[in-house]
Amino acid sequence: MATSMGCLVLLCLVSSLLPSAVLGHPWGGLFPQFYDHSCPKAKEIVQSIVAQAVAKETRMAASLVRLHFHDCFVKGCDASVLLDNSSSIVSEKGSNPNRNSLRGFEVIDQIKAALEAACPGTVSCADIVALAARDSTALVGGPYWDVPLGRRDSLGASIQGSNNDIPAPNNTLPTIITKFKRQGLNVVDVVALSGGHTIGMSRCTSFRQRLYNQTGNGMADSTLDVSYAAKLRQGCPRSGGDNNLFPLDFITPAKFDNFYYKNLLAGKGLLSSDEILLTKSAETAALVKAYAADVNLFFQHFAQSMVNMGNISPLTGSQGEIRKNCRRLNNDH
Repeated sequence: MATSMGCLVLLCLVSSLLPSAVLGHPWGGLFPQFYDHSCPKAKEIVQSIVAQAVAKETRMAASLVRLHFHDCFVKGCDASVLLDNSSSIVSEKGSNPNRNSLRGFEVIDQIKAALEAACPGTVSCADIVALAARDSTALVGGPYWDVPLGRRDSLGASIQGSNNDIPAPNNTLPTIITKFKRQGLNVVDVVALSGGHTIGMSRCTSFRQRLYNQTGNGMADSTLDVSYAAKLRQGCPRSGGDNNLFPLDFITPAKFDNFYYKNLLAGKGLLSSDEILLTKSAETAALVKAYAADVNLFFQHFAQSMVNMGNISPLTGSQGEIRKNCRRLNNDH
């Protein structure tokens, strides 16, 4: 009797730690098997086209992860970021965070065309973006996770939301945490998802102030390693060169690993929003140190946080639509 009671208590404890989805409450109505009957090859088709794109250009992996992030933080994960300007739409592609910066749209178009050929009007653009982000991560050495599916596509876009809601490289840590909390995400999500910067590139314009005038006194950011700063200045002058690119993780720029966090510990984070995770809060600093010490812990948290982010305000059921072309609404001709 004692043992069976003990097992029951243990079971309760284990179940309280499991994500609700495991216990039969899907992720806000999303579930990984959503297309298993309506489009059984959907995941395979997405994976194969993402693999081709990343083989052609490794940087595309980071671009597709970022596309999902910039979609989800504006009106939820609804593919609003993919809409071009039209008579009824002011595109999010023109916002400050996205203009001359967000990329990967052609890869999404290619996936959409292949899925429309295989299963017309079935797989949403929002789900394509979520799957492409997961496949990109796994392809460059990162974790793999099951992507809850069943999102539908928005009937509008929000350039204001894009300008205001996406965390910026020069935001303070409290502002970044607030922007995450508004989306239902917490401090663990902030630090784990920042680790996406283990791949990808950033433009000079996103970190220039750290090199020349961090606090308005004409001095470099004191938390930036001096030799690293000197190297960055060579390619990022005081004026001009705005679009010059630098790897966010200069040690293993094309591999998804935990060097991003190890770099932060050495004062070699590229963006202000990266380095402040170590310097401005004991809670975030503890996570930086934990991920630097244990790549498996980072992978586990990153995967969970990507699922959490992918669950931001999805359109489901009869809301929105399944776009035939990810760049425009079905009735926009």
